[in-house]
Amino acid sequence: MWHAIAQQLSEVLAFDFIIREKERLSDGDCNTCYMISDGEERYFVKVNDREFFSKFESEIDNLSTLLSTSTIRVPQPVTCGMTKTHAFLVLNYLPTKPLAEPKDAFDFGQQLAMLHQWGEQKEYGYDADTYVGLNLQPNAWHKHWGFFFAEYRIGWQLQLLKEKGLDLGDIDQTVELVKQTLGAHSPKPALLHGNLTSNNYALSVSGAISYDPSSYWGDRECDIAIIEAFTDLDDEFFKGYNRVYPITEGYANRKHVYQLYYLLCRCNELGGDYLVQCLDKISQLDL
Repeated sequence: MWHAIAQQLSEVLAFDFIIREKERLSDGDCNTCYMISDGEERYFVKVNDREFFSKFESEIDNLSTLLSTSTIRVPQPVTCGMTKTHAFLVLNYLPTKPLAEPKDAFDFGQQLAMLHQWGEQKEYGYDADTYVGLNLQPNAWHKHWGFFFAEYRIGWQLQLLKEKGLDLGDIDQTVELVKQTLGAHSPKPALLHGNLTSNNYALSVSGAISYDPSSYWGDRECDIAIIEAFTDLDDEFFKGYNRVYPITEGYANRKHVYQLYYLLCRCNELGGDYLVQCLDKISQLDL
């Protein structure tokens, strides 16, 4: 496997890359992770089964799109490919540590706000389907946000759960409640990171950096809602964000719907307590 990875990396780099150092790193939620080096250049490698290749292709596309905005820092994608037994993804290697200092959290908030202000898009969606962890995320373009989120996010996940034998109630009813909650809310489509949980950002030598995106054009509040629910970022992050792009009125009512989506994604992967949390969030839609 490693010979094939070195060979493809050599083709991309246009010089003979020989792996002289290989270190196993802490694994992510889905992948086995390594640092490799030829003695001069270091790269971060994710390895998984061959069927993960499409996920790695999607990640490279998302990272490249985010890099093109010159707003939020993300790793530089290098290549992805397959061996006879595995799929792999190669990124530039950046040593990181926890994002702990208030100033760094403030700067990270400003970065995300600038991403959400970047670009012009009239519809919600993306040119390709993406992934949240192992969950396929359909991104067919649509003009109406409430319909897009209710059908392609909540309804999609509920149907996947039902096919696994996990029944969270009447899908059509829940989808309709989501549409009612979002109502006439028609936010400016923003390019989202899409997966800003606590293990998907850190501090690098050049500042805060995020990774493992699940990007699409949607309501910026989706990124904010997942940060509130699944990270320990403090008030300085939100101060930084609001300094650039203040959060609008009504977010407090909508965030529970957005958080429900990410809970459903985790329930689809992990089950357990997430099932109870999903049922609790769905019950709040009736209030």
